[in-house]
Amino acid sequence: MRARSIRVAILCGLLAATPAAAQFDGPEAEVVRAREVAFAQTMADRDFDAFLTFVHPDAVFFAGNVPLRGRDAVADAWRPFFDGATAPFSWSPDLVQVIGPGGLALSSGPVMAPDGTAVSRFNSVWRKGEDGVWMVVFDKGS
Repeated sequence: MRARSIRVAILCGLLAATPAAAQFDGPEAEVVRAREVAFAQTMADRDFDAFLTFVHPDAVFFAGNVPLRGRDAVADAWRPFFDGATAPFSWSPDLVQVIGPGGLALSSGPVMAPDGTAVSRFNSVWRKGEDGVWMVVFDKGS
């Protein structure tokens, strides 16, 4: 039992020292979290044009299990969500992980109905461009 405890302690120490673990609360994770919050705000603000500025031109979003390939396909599918004065849903990240030096990141969190009830969970993959701006390249709810 003691040997197992020692192995678990060593493993935990090794995992804590990895770059991915160090990035969880790091400055780059905070940048991605802020981008996700701003992305979600476009829905609350009913600003479809601003929404599209967060979507990479080659992004793949899923409508159920059907992939929507490219910003134009995403725009066609998401435009109806911006009709009307009230957003049909909202989202907020509760998890952000950045890989290594910061080229890719995952953000995830609950999707809420207008009454605040959690109805789903989003998972978005962000890529940092050469200009330093993070854009969504994959998005899929569950």
